[in-house]
Amino acid sequence: MLFENLSLQVQTGEMLAIVGESGTGKSTLLHILGALDRASEGDVYFAQVQLGSLSEDGAAEFRGRELGFVWQFHYLLPEFTALENVAMPLLMRGTSRREAGQQALQWLQEVGLRDRASHRSGELSGGEQQRVALARALITRPKILMADEPTGDLDNRTAEAVFNLISRLHRDYRLTSLIVTHNLGFARQCDRVLRLQQGRLVEVSPQSLSA
Repeated sequence: MLFENLSLQVQTGEMLAIVGESGTGKSTLLHILGALDRASEGDVYFAQVQLGSLSEDGAAEFRGRELGFVWQFHYLLPEFTALENVAMPLLMRGTSRREAGQQALQWLQEVGLRDRASHRSGELSGGEQQRVALARALITRPKILMADEPTGDLDNRTAEAVFNLISRLHRDYRLTSLIVTHNLGFARQCDRVLRLQQGRLVEVSPQSLSA
């Protein structure tokens, strides 16, 4: 994917939408901003941290400390319960099973799924699976939430409920959120919208987007 003179700044606390047609590189851009991929030229800074200078281990540590990711597909581990899936990032950090379980239960309560804690992913609806994925992304208390088409696999009603949940958690936990979405109605509700087209980013007014 070729980006041309691409430059952007994300302000602390804002909810930024990135829109554009399929194949324009929205997901690639999010991967670069999230230290999952490296740009062949240029660099990304998080405060004073130059992401391109980090080793693979350093980038992984940075992602685990500062970022929370939600994808179009939930990527829940099917053999584990909702509670175990949400607790997994803390367990990987060395948090005790008891403490991780308590925090996971609190986050399931936050996304309205406390009563589904013991269910495996296959026993959950698509919207429930995505809410579990959101709780898993936020249990480490990241500063930035990165979401790549988080409602893309959901029907309209469920998608709206999930987006409203993301918006509430963004406000309640004072997150900075970058959301790649094809849903212009959702993008319209964000603080700022960038349209990616032909390798360039163009800022557009949220109010100019159709619902």
